[in-house]
Amino acid sequence: MLFVPLSLLLHAEDNPREIVRKTIELDQTNWVRMKDYTWTSHETTRHRDSQGKITSTDSKAWETIILFGRPYHKTTERHGKALSEDEQKKEQSKIDRATAKLERESAEERRSHLADYEKEREKNRVFLREIPDAFDFRLDGEDKIDGRDAWVIHASPKPGFQPKHGDAQAFKKVAGKIWIDKTEFQWVKVEAQTIDTISWGLCLARLNPGAKLLFEQTRVNDEVWLPKREVVSGSGRIAVLKKVSEEQETTWSGYRKFHVDSKIVSSQ
Repeated sequence: MLFVPLSLLLHAEDNPREIVRKTIELDQTNWVRMKDYTWTSHETTRHRDSQGKITSTDSKAWETIILFGRPYHKTTERHGKALSEDEQKKEQSKIDRATAKLERESAEERRSHLADYEKEREKNRVFLREIPDAFDFRLDGEDKIDGRDAWVIHASPKPGFQPKHGDAQAFKKVAGKIWIDKTEFQWVKVEAQTIDTISWGLCLARLNPGAKLLFEQTRVNDEVWLPKREVVSGSGRIAVLKKVSEEQETTWSGYRKFHVDSKIVSSQ
């Protein structure tokens, strides 16, 4: 468990940057603990035309289960409908094959694969540590969410910020607000918006100004804060010529503590 010095906790309220810095370290701890849970996810993508009208909707749902320390997805719904019996059997068969393969690993192979997985997890999150240095923060007051007191902190790009990690480049073009639980120094909600064009892959993909992000977390088992809901909306281009405008909403629910002695068995 991450140790947070008492002196830092006592002085955090005086400095919104220190509040945010503390939440980033705790977020990393949450990310580590998340691998001890299984959960269900639901994702809905709404495609829009140039006038903002929804033209089509896609959706899917899946279960995330843990096999020998690594997460695997098992699709449960497509387009708002439960999978057919044959489709369920195919999904279960994938899990059974993965389980059988993992059971054949030697102890050394398992340690190596888990180390590679953890290294990749850390790589995907390390850029978040740059948030405290990437923004100017202002305490905008307090709010109450789900009965808990939270600070409301405004964040705007800090002039002259030089990111160390490629994924942190986007921080230079994003502004927003963060709701932080006052008791546990955890992110409760984030609202952010792009204030300039963000490009990826030699400008092959572009996200226009005005794209929005809403992210919410929830307290689970009185021990960890985990994702609850995320909504990303905006317009841009893919492969230079293809214009896109869509909103993607993802929800996470049904968190259950995974026990190492649990076994994945076929439901058929």
